[in-house]
Formats: sequence, C-alpha cells, structure tokens
Amino acid sequence: MGNTLTLMTFVPLIGALVILLLPRGRDELVRWVALAVTAVPLVLAFQVWSGFERGTSEIQFVERASWISLTADLGAQEIPLNIEYYMGIDGLSVSMVLLTALLSVLCVIASWGITKWVRAYFALFLLLETGMIGVFCALDFFLFYVFWEVMLLPMYFLIGIWGGPRKEYAAIKFFLYTLVGSVVMLLAGLAMYYLMGGSFDIIEMARILPNNPDAVALGKVLYLALFLGFAIKIPLFPFHTWLPDAHVEAPTAVSVILAGVLLKMGTYGILRFCYPIFPEATQWFAPTLAVLGVVNIIYGAMCAMAQTDFKKLVAYSSISHMGFVCLGMAALTPQAVSGAVMQMFNHGTITAMLFLLVGVIYDRVHHRDIERFGGLRLQTPIYAGIVMVAFFAALGLPGLSGFWGEAFVFMGSLPSFPKATMLALLGIVLGAGYILWTYERVFLGPLNEAYSDLKDISPREIVSLAPLMVIVVYLGVYPQPLLELLDATLVDLVRGIV
Repeated sequence: MGNTLTLMTFVPLIGALVILLLPRGRDELVRWVALAVTAVPLVLAFQVWSGFERGTSEIQFVERASWISLTADLGAQEIPLNIEYYMGIDGLSVSMVLLTALLSVLCVIASWGITKWVRAYFALFLLLETGMIGVFCALDFFLFYVFWEVMLLPMYFLIGIWGGPRKEYAAIKFFLYTLVGSVVMLLAGLAMYYLMGGSFDIIEMARILPNNPDAVALGKVLYLALFLGFAIKIPLFPFHTWLPDAHVEAPTAVSVILAGVLLKMGTYGILRFCYPIFPEATQWFAPTLAVLGVVNIIYGAMCAMAQTDFKKLVAYSSISHMGFVCLGMAALTPQAVSGAVMQMFNHGTITAMLFLLVGVIYDRVHHRDIERFGGLRLQTPIYAGIVMVAFFAALGLPGLSGFWGEAFVFMGSLPSFPKATMLALLGIVLGAGYILWTYERVFLGPLNEAYSDLKDISPREIVSLAPLMVIVVYLGVYPQPLLELLDATLVDLVRGIV
C-alpha cells in the first residue's frame, strides 16, 4: 500500500484523459467509464480506512519524494527551494478522504441524466476529484496549493456550462471569491516558507514555527491571511454570498460536491495550518471565531426559513450547520473539536442526501418552488420517507448521525463560551422550524392535483441515496468508528495549542 494515496489521487485524472480520448457519441460508455474510475479511489479509501492505525496521531501511508529543488541566491542569503511530493494522512484527513471518494461515486450515478457535452462533463468531474483528494492528502504547502487551485477550473466550468439560468454569474462569483482567498493564502504560505529557511513541509512548520520568534511576531497576520482563504471556502459570514448562488445554479451532483466536500476544505485548512502552526494566534482569535460561528448558525437558519426555493433553503441550512463546526473549533477542547470534525463528516453525508433529493423532484417537475407542492407523500411515499430521514438527520434527531456532532460541540463549547453556546442553541430551534415547515408544505395535506401522475423515486436514484442513508443511521446509533479515527490526532492538536 506504499503508493495508495497517489493512486487514489491520480486515477481520476487518468480516467479524465481516457474519457476525452473516447469517440463522440458513446455517451453511455463515458458514463460507465466514469463510474468505474471513481470506484477505484473508493475501494482504495476503504483499504486505507481498514489499514489505518487507530490510537496514534502519527502521519500514515506516507509517500515522499523531491519534486523541485534549487538554491535561490538572495544577496547575502541563500535560501534553498525544496518543493516535495509529500503525501500522507492522519485522523483529521482520513475521514475526509473516505467522504470524498464515496460522494464522487454517488455523484457520477446522480449525473447519469446529463446529456449535454457528456465527455467534457465527466472529464471535468474526474479532474475535480483529483484536486479534492489531493488537498486532503498533501503535506507540502506548495503541493497543497496546487491541488487547491486545480479544483477551481473544473468547478467553474461545471457550474458555468451545466448550471441554471444564472449560471455564468454564479460561476464567476464563485471563482472570484475563491481566487481572492487563494492569493492571500499563497502570500502567507510564501512567508512561512522564508521563515522555515526554504521548506514547505507542513509537519515541520508545525514543529518549528511555534518556537520561531519571527514567526510568533508575525503569527496574527499570517493566521488571518490563511484564515481568510479558508473562511471564504467554509463560507463564514460575511464571505458567504457566493454559496447560495452557486448551489442554486449548479447541477445536482455539483451541489453535492460543493456542500459535501468543498465547504469542509475551509475548516480542514484551519485545523491543518492555522491551529498547529500558529497556536498563540489561534487562542487570540478563538473568541472571534466563536462569534462568527454563532452568527453563521442563526443567520443561516433565519435565511433558510425565509426561502421558497427548495435548493436555496438547503444551501442556507449548510451555512447554518457549518457554524456549529466553527463554534466547536473555537472552543479548543478535545470534545468540542472532535464534535466539529464529526459534524464535518456527518454534514457532508446529510447535506449530500438533501441536495440529491432536491434533484429528484426537480428532474420531474422542473421547479423548486416549495409553495407549489403539497401532499406529495400520497403520490411518492418512498421519496417522502427518505426525505423524512434526511430532514430529521439535519435537525439533529437522536439516533441519526447529525445528533452527535452537535451534541459534542455543545458539551465541549459550554465551558469555554457559555453565552455563545446558549445563543447557538437557538439555531437548533430555528432549524427545527424551517425543516418541519418545509416538510409540511411539500409532503403533507391534500395532494396538489397537478402532481397526480408524479412518479416515485427510481431505483437508480435510490442507489445514489442508499449508502448515505445507511451511514446516517449507522453513525447515529454507533458513532464510535468515526471517533476512533479522530481521537488521537485531535487530542494532540488541542494539547499543542492550550
């Protein structure tokens, strides 16, 4: 398994090239090739998960080689440029890798109905998967940044070509927001490179820079520069406005990836870079992060309650639920940070279900206006039942996976930020309000006769949803397998800060 991470990362890229070489008019073959290619990282991700050593915070499955090496003569000082191909995972990244590989397969299945420029669509999607997995595996900052930027191009085109009526506006807005954050993040990375004397090694940065007087002096500035790039991706208020537009205009599978994976890259980046490299700045900024998290929770929930577009409601609910992640991260207790990372994984599966379910109804009626539905449970009982599971999981009902992350966040955050935690509880009430009200308007009451011939969910659509539903129920009853992956890494992370 010495090259497992490389295979996981670059098999989709190879698959994208193969798809582009296939003859035109073979759309069905393209779909099956894309499915087979995305299945490879998923199988490898399960191998990594099964072979991952629990109870240690050490980096595992390491792959390391020199990539670019030279010496820059800067007058009296010579700084070596040493960029490495450095891949590895720990408890923080292993769950994200598994989530990315799983959602990629399910999104290919959900994209089966794509008929416009099929080769280009699936080739771009596979390129996107390479960037996503690479971000979670890269341990050299320059390599990380390359993968981070690789994701921009395919996502821009996937929204801008296959999206809705305002697709160009949404795609450009997403691109510009993310690019601004990336440029600022790169400047911070270059500063860390000089402070390290010519190394982009993330693990060494976390070991050396907290004890470097120059790095400590610049710590708050560099922390904020990195934080801005990651906050846009989360997205934290007030950098959130790109997300609803991107979700509403994006095709269903792209919305799933946006909410299920890309938002998590923001919080993952904060935990991977900001926390271990700048522990003093982390403590200094923690109260502000807690406030921003609470604002996300309440503001996102209130915006969701005001929506009549089904998809935009789910988009704003994502903003609200990512606020719980930020509150848990800010608390700087092992319990709260574990809850935050659990919420990252669980939110990825639950929100993926919600966007897939919105896509099911949109493919049939070609609108998402909540007020125009009514009584659909009588016509589509299976669909209504699956939506109920996803809604209750998003609500945080005990017995479903959404409960545990929020519960641990509240238990771990209360000692650190009692007032903020009490305010965050309002988000649970508001969440219950918009979720139950939406279900009532769409599924309960008498059937709207306009949908008397509406077909229930299809077997293909059930296949794309069933794995997520199994995970939501399983981790809701027994969250220990996920906790075992995270525990040692996150305990050491928090210990290094406080």
